[in-house]
Amino acid sequence: MSAFPAFAVGQQAATGSTGAFGVSTSSVNGVGSAPGAGSTRPGETFHRLATYPVFLNAPADVDPADETVAEISAISEDGNTLVHTDAAARRIGFLDISDPAAPRGLGSLSLAELGSQHDEPTSVAIVGDYVLVVVDSSTSFTSPSGRLDVVDLATRTRVRSIDLGGQPDSIAVTHDGAHAVIAMENQRDEDVLADTGEGEEGDLPQAPAGFLQFVDLPSADPATWQTRPVELDVAALSAAGLDTPQDAEPEYVSINPSDTKVAVTLQENNGIAVLDVVSGELENVFSAGDVALEGVDVADDGAIDQTGSLEAAPREPDAIGWVDDEHVATANEGDWKGGTRGWTVFEAATGDVVWDAGTQLEELAVRVGLHNDDRAGKKGVEMEGLAVATLDGVRYAFVGSERSNFVAVYDVSDPASPRFVQVLATTNGPEGILPVPARNLLVVSSEEDSAKDGVRASVSLFGKGKRYSAAAGSPAFPSIVSADVRTATGASKPIGWTALGALSADPAKRDRLWTVTDAAKSPTSILSVSTAGQRGKKARPVVIDREIVVTEDGEPVGLDAEGIWARPSAKGRTGGFWLGVEGATGTENALVRVSASGRVEERVSLPDGVAAGLGKWGIEGVTGTVDRTGEHLFVALQRGLTSDDGVGGYARIGRYDVATGEWTWFGYPLSAPTAAGDWVGLSEVTMVDRDTLAVIERDKLNGPAAALKAVYTVDLPRRASSEGVTMLDKELAIDVLPALRATNGWAQEKLEGLTIGGDGHVYAVTDNDGVEDATGESVFLDLGKARKLFR
Repeated sequence: MSAFPAFAVGQQAATGSTGAFGVSTSSVNGVGSAPGAGSTRPGETFHRLATYPVFLNAPADVDPADETVAEISAISEDGNTLVHTDAAARRIGFLDISDPAAPRGLGSLSLAELGSQHDEPTSVAIVGDYVLVVVDSSTSFTSPSGRLDVVDLATRTRVRSIDLGGQPDSIAVTHDGAHAVIAMENQRDEDVLADTGEGEEGDLPQAPAGFLQFVDLPSADPATWQTRPVELDVAALSAAGLDTPQDAEPEYVSINPSDTKVAVTLQENNGIAVLDVVSGELENVFSAGDVALEGVDVADDGAIDQTGSLEAAPREPDAIGWVDDEHVATANEGDWKGGTRGWTVFEAATGDVVWDAGTQLEELAVRVGLHNDDRAGKKGVEMEGLAVATLDGVRYAFVGSERSNFVAVYDVSDPASPRFVQVLATTNGPEGILPVPARNLLVVSSEEDSAKDGVRASVSLFGKGKRYSAAAGSPAFPSIVSADVRTATGASKPIGWTALGALSADPAKRDRLWTVTDAAKSPTSILSVSTAGQRGKKARPVVIDREIVVTEDGEPVGLDAEGIWARPSAKGRTGGFWLGVEGATGTENALVRVSASGRVEERVSLPDGVAAGLGKWGIEGVTGTVDRTGEHLFVALQRGLTSDDGVGGYARIGRYDVATGEWTWFGYPLSAPTAAGDWVGLSEVTMVDRDTLAVIERDKLNGPAAALKAVYTVDLPRRASSEGVTMLDKELAIDVLPALRATNGWAQEKLEGLTIGGDGHVYAVTDNDGVEDATGESVFLDLGKARKLFR
């Protein structure tokens, strides 16, 4: 199913409207407004307010580098205290979000101290003055165990512990606080054969089967609370066509708006069951069905090829939410047999599909640069989290992509025709999605955490409407998107892009820039970026509207392009581009001249003595100028040569005379690293005027640790020796770190693209590393007018 209409390269399509992304859109194939549309309705925008890394809330005696995650969250009745699970550290964390733009850590509670070192929280809910913590205490898959800990919210003391008789997963509480339902998964062991001894490791059945625990909460006193285990009828599951019905594995539970029914996903069984909240009676059970996809990337090969197809596979839904009392929506993550890269709305009474996202979310990820090619051959965007809530009178579904790090927002006022509203960038692995309707907030808990990669689990907060606009991140996400083009199959798809590590102004068009993809994408693409309409009160993202695939000897080629300069056309020069290409070894670094159509026409190696002194940090930027003596290029090397001063001290900037082939070298003094294990280097160079260069100097740090993301200028001497290195003096022009922090997201590490556009504005962009060991968010910045910044 096509989620996006056609977009004519370089111009608006003749039909449809211009949505929030500035991309032509329309309603397609009954799917409703496509993800390219977005929302332009006043007050509907969700603003990112804060991103809180949860390692900051760990106990004082815990190493900040230790893994700590945020998975499922709950909110106190006054909407001010957030509680989240942390299975990695076997804790629950507390945050004060009374000011959602400045969340404050309130410490944590160790479950290991309440039970044993094996105890992991799997879910959490709040009822009145108490936190209901669902705990997996299992020491084996064959003997699952768990409990419900009731913790006083104010004192953080456990007032009661209730045995659950198995391994729990999620919990849901009725809106009136009278009942709770817990999914008792009794999960499978992925490393053993099924009980039948057949099939592959991880197959079902694996006894014991899962069930549901109903918890009656007749009063505010936890001493009166009672559990009622409810088994799922094997015959009913079998009749509904569920996979391995004798081993039901409940995953996620949700209660309808009128507090009468609970829906539960049976992920590994590819089914959904609906039960009465009071009696526990099974009212309906149905298969989640299969979906085949056409027009998606299906190979982990570096390319973004949206012409692949997937045979019909089970949805295997994870999270579930009630759209209204008659419809449920599921995030179709998949598990061992399936995953359909989307989400679906079902009629709860019949199991009929009333709407399915098809390829929408795959295309959305490509459009905003969050396509994770590493997952293309598996489950793609892998939709896992989902929540439905009413904010300001509008019913919204929030659907989270575990692998592409975003939440898609839909208006589901009409369950049969969800309308895409917005895409929100998160940190890695968004798991828990928690709307707070009373405060018009959305809280997203992300679980991926790796201190060595600079990827830390966090809680992100978003606010809806004008009341939060003053605290909103700037620029809003996405700040750069791609337009649609026709694929080889005739389908309309967004231009595939990722890892933008360079920028250059177009020499002839004031509202046109050029960028290029690095080694994260193969073959290499040179991309045209339109900045028209980017500024002003109704500013839109800049738009990638043309792709030029780089070829060599007639075949597409993959280069680690880290710099680009668009050549002016003139007598004897036919335009095209110079690319600065970083090599795996010093000798593989080169300047590569490419025609306007993308054909490699010339390679210029670095001098032998320079190449020999390079480690894995080579060319990181290229710019150029043309004067009466000819064409001259300037190239920035990221770090110092081993033959100069190790990898510290200074980095080299080289001047290459195209006509004579001569090199002249300058030394750029590098700032000292601010943290152990960090380094500082150059990542871009651009011409300010005939004798002034601007360079990006940055550290290797991101998030709250980021310390140096800056643009410096250096004046070139009128005469420089062709022998040795002439040292330069630098002057700070722009501290870019405040602008990166102003997004209220994760401060990005790789500020790598910089240029002065034909309109006189200074533009910068971050390299998203292809969504690998990074949040994947690309930040495109208009830093202001060059005449004011470079004086």
